[in-house]
Amino acid sequence: MEAPKPEEISHPPMDQLQGLEYCIDSNPSWGEAIALGFQHYILALGTAVMIPSFLVPLMGGSDHDKVRVVQTVLFVEGINTLLQTLFGTRLPTVIGGSYAFMVPIISIIHDSSLTRIEDGELRFHNTMRAVQGALIVASSVQIILGYSQMWAICSRFFSPLGMVPVIALAGFGLFDRGFPVLGRCVEIGIPMLILFVAFSQYLKSFQFRQLPILERFALLISITVIWAYAHLLTASGAYRHRPELTQINCRTDKANLISSAPWIKIPYPLQWGAPTFDAGHAFGMMAAVFVSLIESTAAYKAASRLASATPPPAHVLSRGIGWQGIGILLNGMFGTVSGSSVSVENVGLLGSTRVGSRRVIQISAGFMIFFSLLGKFGAFFASIPFTIFAAVYCVLFGIVASVGLSFLQFTNMNSMRNLFITGVSLFLGLSVPEYFREYTAKALHGPAHTKAVWFNDFLNTIFFSSPTVALIVAVFLDNTLDYKDKDSAKDRGMPWWAKFRTFKGDGRNEEFYTLPFNLNRFFPPS
Repeated sequence: MEAPKPEEISHPPMDQLQGLEYCIDSNPSWGEAIALGFQHYILALGTAVMIPSFLVPLMGGSDHDKVRVVQTVLFVEGINTLLQTLFGTRLPTVIGGSYAFMVPIISIIHDSSLTRIEDGELRFHNTMRAVQGALIVASSVQIILGYSQMWAICSRFFSPLGMVPVIALAGFGLFDRGFPVLGRCVEIGIPMLILFVAFSQYLKSFQFRQLPILERFALLISITVIWAYAHLLTASGAYRHRPELTQINCRTDKANLISSAPWIKIPYPLQWGAPTFDAGHAFGMMAAVFVSLIESTAAYKAASRLASATPPPAHVLSRGIGWQGIGILLNGMFGTVSGSSVSVENVGLLGSTRVGSRRVIQISAGFMIFFSLLGKFGAFFASIPFTIFAAVYCVLFGIVASVGLSFLQFTNMNSMRNLFITGVSLFLGLSVPEYFREYTAKALHGPAHTKAVWFNDFLNTIFFSSPTVALIVAVFLDNTLDYKDKDSAKDRGMPWWAKFRTFKGDGRNEEFYTLPFNLNRFFPPS
């Protein structure tokens, strides 16, 4: 038997991901783009509803307060997404709520000066104002690092090898929001997972008027079918005598969003009152802003690949972080109860639909703003059970993780050094946050538990994040281990990475990342 040729058993590295229908600056028809934008809006609802549904009751808020916060989150999310796609990195990314802010926010909620307030509504408003003040101050971290180009300087220490565990764990690190949540209502979650995979992968060749409708709109079709099925189970009394937790996760009428929502409500800055400022709260929140910065950096790298664009140059990445800081400032001004970062699930949806168009994401931002103003209609869509979103996350987070692993093609994985760095970074990136989660669940406080609450919040927030731990470990090892070896740079993938570090290093950068309205004349690439 004739020996296989080298080209038959290897695949050459590719700067841009192949097989996408639409890249970052190519657009589907307006009808298709609007439908795809609505699909991204529906997906973004998961986090936009989940975070306020958890935090607002802890703050003493009512269902009416929860609805107002969800509306505000969607409104600011739409504004931040438009700002990022127009003036930031210009990548097709949704800027949504972030779980990175949970630790400092819960710490603020449990502050003794707030917990002693007996009136729930007053405690909610005071807590919200304290969170707003902390977000406003902490947003300066990203604004300064971004617009001063300091984050661009820091990114000089990143290599394809160092970014692999960071991007991979932006997806894998969210495993606790996948099947563990799905398992709370398997009769809805499992069918949703099977249907979404079947439509998006096995039936993707099915076409209607030359449009692969099942692949392109697998999320919308699957959610519609399973949501109707869940409503049928609810209406038939299937959960009437089930435990309360099962009813919350399975029923379609337990969120109390539609009945509590106003018909029309326009969110506005300082709607909860003037923010209050506390140095300890702000310092703990700065750690969350730093974590959000790292997780968003990983998501931007993944989005660039799934949009068939080149990796964002350091200047563009830093510009995006600066605008994200403005977004967190808006979160604090409007009172969204949490900061923001790139929505990982929406990045995954770019790969699932094979549409990386910037216009689609901008249309989804329009839907967010529109439905945030029309309270009843927005609440109707927001009442989708969390279990349905968890089923979709099992696929979309996996896609983002696999994009991170795809950067290994630019490195030498026959190098023991590279195997060590990749393996240790991935393992510690999963293991350290899991230790912090388990410790907190048992002791009701994090491993860092001193009398300085701000110090506890800072450390616990940093080590709760898988991408952040992975970045610390990977970048340190990558820049210190055998770094003087003559083959080290090549093994790390730096020759491939070098041309994308500057705006003019590759001719395609101008096509993908130039500012609109001829603004590059006033803000030239550095």
